[in-house]
Amino acid sequence: MKYLITIVGPTAIGKTALSIALAQHFKCEIISCDSRQFFKEITIGTAVPNQEELQAAKHHFIQNKSIFENYTVGDYEKEALIKLEELFQNNDFAILIGGSGLYVDAILKGFDEFPEIDPAIRSQVNSNYDNFGIEYLQEQLQLLDPDYYQKITEENSQTLQNPQRMMRFVEVCIGSQKPYSSFLNQKKNNRNFAPILIGLDAERSTIYNRINQRVDIMINEGLLQEAEALYPNKALNALQTVGYRELFSYFDGDFTLPFAIEEIKKNTRRFSKRQLTWFKRNENTKWFDYATDRKEIINYIENQLK
Repeated sequence: MKYLITIVGPTAIGKTALSIALAQHFKCEIISCDSRQFFKEITIGTAVPNQEELQAAKHHFIQNKSIFENYTVGDYEKEALIKLEELFQNNDFAILIGGSGLYVDAILKGFDEFPEIDPAIRSQVNSNYDNFGIEYLQEQLQLLDPDYYQKITEENSQTLQNPQRMMRFVEVCIGSQKPYSSFLNQKKNNRNFAPILIGLDAERSTIYNRINQRVDIMINEGLLQEAEALYPNKALNALQTVGYRELFSYFDGDFTLPFAIEEIKKNTRRFSKRQLTWFKRNENTKWFDYATDRKEIINYIENQLK
């Protein structure tokens, strides 16, 4: 049996340190599924593991893509599964680590299959969004797939404000002439490994303090300069992320620098809440306080192997 030890939890909780400790104990390698750490041009704002950490255990999918590439979660699923198959040829264990819930799900469960959409439809939906805003997408989804619209509203209303995902829902509805939800949960994706899910958590005040401290460290390490170098490419999808958007607004003259830094902290705290909401849906995850002795976590994992 092959085991994929999967570490999840909010940002700044200590997942990297735990993953390295587990990789050293089980003598295996680490697959990153942090969708912000794939890109080689963004280092400080994504809290990429430092050189010492990268050398302490073999990592994959760290700064292996460019922000100028169109890299989707589907692309990641294919590439990561190929890498896992390769790792499992020589080892019964691998570590999966990250705070991107969608990407974790891609590896553990896979995605539903959707029909190819005519590029002309995609272009039209994009154009309508540019002209009429997010309200157009919301109205279209409510009209074309009212059940799914209601489900999103009740379970994760912030998705209604995400233009990339909303455009995808609408283009599938229009292109297929079927509700987006009709393509969900049709396919069973088989995996040749057993996941062991470990979650790290803490009191909310502790998480928030760790986030605030991390942002201050990023600023001291040169996040402002990193964002300034990326500013000419601020429209790229890979840069629509906390830590960069706020500084772009500073460069635009919309924010003062102190306000931008506070916005980074606030938006990262909000992001951590969404991460926990996503990960806590999985009842198979064993949660530990972030300060738990690693021996206790290792004992739990080894008991799952019996």
